[in-house]
Amino acid sequence: MNFTELHNQNKPLLIANVWDAASAIMAQQSGYQAIGTSSAAIAAMLGYEDGQAMSFDELLYIVTRIQSVSNLPLSVDVEAGFGSTAEEITTHLKRLAQLGVVGINLEDSRVVNGVRQLDDAAAFTHTLQKIRKALNEESYQLFLNIRIDTYLLNHELALQETLLRGRLYEAAGADGIFVPCLTLVKDIETLTKELNMPLNVMCMPGLPTFERLGEIGVSRISMGNFVHSALQSKLKDLMLLIQSQQTFAGVFIDESSR
Repeated sequence: MNFTELHNQNKPLLIANVWDAASAIMAQQSGYQAIGTSSAAIAAMLGYEDGQAMSFDELLYIVTRIQSVSNLPLSVDVEAGFGSTAEEITTHLKRLAQLGVVGINLEDSRVVNGVRQLDDAAAFTHTLQKIRKALNEESYQLFLNIRIDTYLLNHELALQETLLRGRLYEAAGADGIFVPCLTLVKDIETLTKELNMPLNVMCMPGLPTFERLGEIGVSRISMGNFVHSALQSKLKDLMLLIQSQQTFAGVFIDESSR
């Protein structure tokens, strides 16, 4: 089953979001069907703020290390594409495809002077159209999962704007849409009924169960950077425990026996 077909199963595709070779190995050993990178987790690992503060070459290196230890289909979060033009973005996507990457997440917002803001829908659509055309001309088979940031940015007409953008992006060549911070069942149902593309939702407080998400038409569920953040919190707790107790005893305590 190829990556596109994984979005058409009888239950949603659960993507394990990874940030390095070790997390990719854990995902494969845990039986996931596919993995995706988390840009925020990779940025944090490298000491950057999220929002394309790292370079594309740094991302590319992490991707090569993940690819070296896993044979699972890999989708890469390229944020806003690490470029200001369709041509620059396409060049980056081709380099990923040449490594064996099967899909990407591309978002319709970007961080400007420290503030994330939505791109103009028509301008983003035009860019997406040019990217898809250029990839098709050279037979690059990348699953373009387009992130719509209306809910993330608390747009006052989030559902209507998401529908508008979703229809535009589908016509421009998107294979799927990703709507982070979307949790309301009625909105999810509307999007899955009104749009003809796989819908990807993300780990959030209040997100319905995976079974319920499948019932209302969700095709893909991802973790974002929340698993990485949870692990970092546990690491901090352990570091503080060692410092406060002045012993390594806490390192060797089995969590199940506490």
